[in-house]
Amino acid sequence: MTATIECGCGAVRMELDGEPLVSVYCHCDDCRAVHGGAYLPAAMYRTAQTRIVRGEPRLWRRKTTARAFCGECGTRLFAEPAEMDIRSIVAGLLPAGLFRPAFHMQCRYALAPVHDGLPHFKGTPPFFGGPDEEVGW
Repeated sequence: MTATIECGCGAVRMELDGEPLVSVYCHCDDCRAVHGGAYLPAAMYRTAQTRIVRGEPRLWRRKTTARAFCGECGTRLFAEPAEMDIRSIVAGLLPAGLFRPAFHMQCRYALAPVHDGLPHFKGTPPFFGGPDEEVGW
């Protein structure tokens, strides 16, 4: 399966091959600040599963994570967490039905509890090598 995503103006287009490794809601202070929301829905793909087929996204860093956006319209596209060989695609760009979240992460930074039946990990979850510590919502 190949999915196509693009920025708001169409200047940057990407193809995503296969299913994401995992889809999550991230509550870290960095994601919240960059995206201006209470948390960020994101789908994690191995970098090799992603191809930029049109345009050239611009990269910047708020802290350590490289983040890509369209230089024309400003649409946030993806992040590249350091030393993970992953692109974290902004879920709002995905075709309908492709975002299927498995858990919330970095919930120690959450602005408010979210009650949705998913696991809510205090920090980095076991999927990424962290402890199995959840918040008690």
